[in-house]
Amino acid sequence: MRALRMKGGPYKLRWRAKEFSLALIVLVCTTILIWTWDRSPTLTSAVSSKNQLQLPPDIQTVPVDPKRHVKEDISTLTQSEAINNKREHHLDKPDSTGTSKSYSDFETVPLPKKEEEAAKHKGSPKRQKTGSIGSGSASTLMEETNSVVLRERTSEQEAKTVERQACDYTKGKWVIDDRRPLYSGLGCKQWLAPMWACRMMQRQDFAFENLRWQPKDCELEEFEGSKFLKRMQNRTLAFVGDSLGRQQFQSLMCMITAGKESPDVLDVGPEFGLVIPLGGKRPNGWAYRFPSTNTTVLYYWSSTLCDLEPLNPKDPQTEYAMHLDRPPAFLRDFLHRIDVLVLNSGHHWNRGKLRANKWIMYVGGESNTNRKIADMGSAKNFTIHSTIKWLNSQLPKHPHLKAFYRSISPRHFVNGDWNTGGSCNNTTPMSIGKEVLQDESSDHGAAGAVRGTGIKLLDITALSQVRDEGHISRFSLTASPGVQDCLHWCLPGVPDTWNEILFALI
Repeated sequence: MRALRMKGGPYKLRWRAKEFSLALIVLVCTTILIWTWDRSPTLTSAVSSKNQLQLPPDIQTVPVDPKRHVKEDISTLTQSEAINNKREHHLDKPDSTGTSKSYSDFETVPLPKKEEEAAKHKGSPKRQKTGSIGSGSASTLMEETNSVVLRERTSEQEAKTVERQACDYTKGKWVIDDRRPLYSGLGCKQWLAPMWACRMMQRQDFAFENLRWQPKDCELEEFEGSKFLKRMQNRTLAFVGDSLGRQQFQSLMCMITAGKESPDVLDVGPEFGLVIPLGGKRPNGWAYRFPSTNTTVLYYWSSTLCDLEPLNPKDPQTEYAMHLDRPPAFLRDFLHRIDVLVLNSGHHWNRGKLRANKWIMYVGGESNTNRKIADMGSAKNFTIHSTIKWLNSQLPKHPHLKAFYRSISPRHFVNGDWNTGGSCNNTTPMSIGKEVLQDESSDHGAAGAVRGTGIKLLDITALSQVRDEGHISRFSLTASPGVQDCLHWCLPGVPDTWNEILFALI
């Protein structure tokens, strides 16, 4: 028995050593497995959700794949931007070029500091507790950015508007500008009457064409035909007045086309009743349309801005009732089609014109018997005030209408009048002055007529007064010998500036 115990002793010891080694290996493996389990999110995700630790509702687990998380964030933000843009589409208005700018066009706008920091850490798991950026954050970012852009855009537009409104174009001086004239007096034959194109006359010096009006404390917007047509797209501009109004009309047509032949421009005079009357030589006006922008520019001859009615329509030699208290029938019939209206009157208010045209003053539908009104100056003021008052009463009915009354264009006859040997021989620019600094209009009657109304004064009198060299003078092609034209202007010339100011005001 003793020999048997001695024989089994070493065997039993070896068996226990093996058991110990096996246990040690299992312990090590278990330790490694537990350590690996704790370190590996993949193994964790393999466990049933029932066995996972449930987190409080305000805390969610960090997404497994950070890259995928960032992609989902961008997608969420994009969707939020799209929704936000739909809600705030009024912020994305077209700019001056006619194109709409969206949020992405303004990426350079500085973000508030908090939003900037949030943007830097967007997609970083350490900063995420909700798993993705909420639509509220994107909406806030969008709203604040659009707010900044809108304020900048609005302030810029307001600044330009205020500048134009605050700019006193009547004060300033004439300066030499090699970029003038804006068109050629020889080239603009399609619109310019030969009797006003001094380049087609015997005049030799044309320094007067190179002058530009420079307002005192502001800049006059540079005229461009394309800009004018775009600004007047689907709109109509009408000049209604005397021959100086016709000069302004022809000047504008030359300016829009740069004096070049424009076969695409349509004659739409018949639409406005502007046709040659039976037995007449020319229509009472002209109307042309630019098809590219559907812009119409027209002129209607009404030298006194009152209604003229034949007393006996069947008699070619009939006299005409000159209704001082009625606006021209043309305005009553077509005002609803006009968007910008420029009126003028002045130089036909004299006895000679009334007798030559067989005009009889009427007030209240009857021949005038009021001696105070019968005076030429009083009749003119009465008529202008009456027409302006009527036009002002029509503005609420036509909210789209911008109406101007242009002050009188100065004459420069020296040593007589047009029919008594008066002349204007000076051809040197700025000989009688170049600067205008007066505070009030030189045309007190025009200023008084529009005061307190919605009609604006297009005041060109003083700035034209210092341009005596710009008249047709003795170079007229149609005047009788010894008769000079110191009333009408050479074109290109001073009326171009009237249109530049008008362009800035509309």
